[in-house]
Amino acid sequence: MYDVIIIGGGPAGVSAGLYAKRANLNVLILYYGESNLEKATSIDNYYGFVDGIDGKKLYQSGIKQAENLGIDVKNEEVLSIEKAENFSVKTSCKIYESKSVIIATGNKKLRPNIKGIEEFEGKGISYCAICDGFFYRNKNVVVIGNGDFALSEAEELKRVTNNVMILTNGETIEDKGEYEVDTRPIKEIRGELKVTSIEFEDGTTKEIDGIFIALGEAGGADFAKKLGVITKNDEIVVNENMETNIEGLYSCGNANGGLLQVCKAVYEGAKAGLSCANYCKK
Repeated sequence: MYDVIIIGGGPAGVSAGLYAKRANLNVLILYYGESNLEKATSIDNYYGFVDGIDGKKLYQSGIKQAENLGIDVKNEEVLSIEKAENFSVKTSCKIYESKSVIIATGNKKLRPNIKGIEEFEGKGISYCAICDGFFYRNKNVVVIGNGDFALSEAEELKRVTNNVMILTNGETIEDKGEYEVDTRPIKEIRGELKVTSIEFEDGTTKEIDGIFIALGEAGGADFAKKLGVITKNDEIVVNENMETNIEGLYSCGNANGGLLQVCKAVYEGAKAGLSCANYCKK
């Protein structure tokens, strides 16, 4: 049992971890995939680096700093967060328990480049199976994606319908579980007032009632919505102490929107770590 699990290994997540660990909490940081910070070739507007710093180097230095302080750091994809008496965080490897959770994933909602996606968002296209699956009971639905996140969404939809298919849109899939998979590229999503069908690049169509997008890995807003956290425009709503409306759940960095800069992420991470420490000591 951890005192706090932090999801995300960037400036916000590591900063939260450093402050929480120095407050004598038992801390786990979970991170997975490439961070947006690693894509920055030069960061010239962050305090203390006269000649700037490479984003990848800054990111990796943060991970190493957390490890050197004695924080458990694991490279595992987080699939879901649940809350009962404590928090349960399910990854691609195992399930971890904690008294509190800090979301520091950034906002990773990905939209596939398919004609009709934007037009039908909210009209048959959803990004959250647990939020909207109820509306598709016993109907034909598909999940667009090809990773563990897509499989996790398909499993959630299976609770309400047996008619679930995974579409990879031309990508390969390593584990398709028990689901029917179609790997053909998608040309267009069609409908009138709502989604009615999908057209593939080969000219064939498939009638459908609902589409759930699950590209890449789950982001902060995905976790938040499933827990009942208040969001606005896919950004997590927090107070000045980085607290969400769920007791023991905090969010910091790009997941909260605003100024998407390293300096803000570090500040909010520190604030979340201190707030979390106060909560755990009560």
